[in-house]
Amino acid sequence: MISKEKLRELIEIAYRVRRHVLESTTLAGSGHPGGSLSCVDILVALYFHVMRHDPKNPNWPERDRLVLSKGHAAPALYGVLAEAGYFPVEELKSLRKFGSRLQGHPVRGTVPGVEHSSGSLGNGLAIGNGMALAARIDGRSYRVYVLLGDGECQEGLVWEAAMFASHYKIDNLVAFVDRNGLQIDGPTERVMSLEPLAAKWRAFGWEVIEIDGHDFPSIIEACEKAKKTKGRPTAIICHLIKGRGIHFMEWVAGYHGKTLSPSDLPKALAELEEWRREEIAGL
Repeated sequence: MISKEKLRELIEIAYRVRRHVLESTTLAGSGHPGGSLSCVDILVALYFHVMRHDPKNPNWPERDRLVLSKGHAAPALYGVLAEAGYFPVEELKSLRKFGSRLQGHPVRGTVPGVEHSSGSLGNGLAIGNGMALAARIDGRSYRVYVLLGDGECQEGLVWEAAMFASHYKIDNLVAFVDRNGLQIDGPTERVMSLEPLAAKWRAFGWEVIEIDGHDFPSIIEACEKAKKTKGRPTAIICHLIKGRGIHFMEWVAGYHGKTLSPSDLPKALAELEEWRREEIAGL
């Protein structure tokens, strides 16, 4: 059972990360704020409660791994890594700037804490398979978490990787699906229907858990269930809101790859502050 104090801590971190996403993408004038805002709570729960990792030793062999398959959500990952102490928070202002190591998609080897270079969608689950299988071969106990977009699940490679993971019983692997229902061209169900999504993952031999992906206790409980699941990988389908925390951005596909204007940023930050107050009051 997660304490009220811990919940408040996670909400405060999620607030700061969402603020980083808004400020860094607006300053850059490019990026993907909508899908970054939707997955913040998953990343915060993982890095500040679930995963074993050490910012002072990013290459610790026993660390748990996070593969950001939906690499365009890099602003969220960078914000979480900075808050966790992998690099200075001030560096977030360099997002997408010439010469910055904080590029539009994460690059392994340049940013501490980034486990794989992403860009082309659909690759992350296969890479996560390799990492998780390597743990078994090497006799290590680390776990691998892969964050997928729902639009990304239209990629054939995702399902080939899902079949592989089930066949080899990779039970130290967890796939989070950011089910916010929107992709760059609009609603996923209009572009290329994914439903019944949970049934598809089950048909490929996965343990499947569906949750409210903005609820920290649900995320943490799902991760605990996944740890106890043996002989098969786990898919956690997270029902999320694109643009979460800023009312005029929520459920708007246009903010998939469009940043706020400098004049809209103060309004968004004010709404985010109201979101924070409401979340804290609800504890």
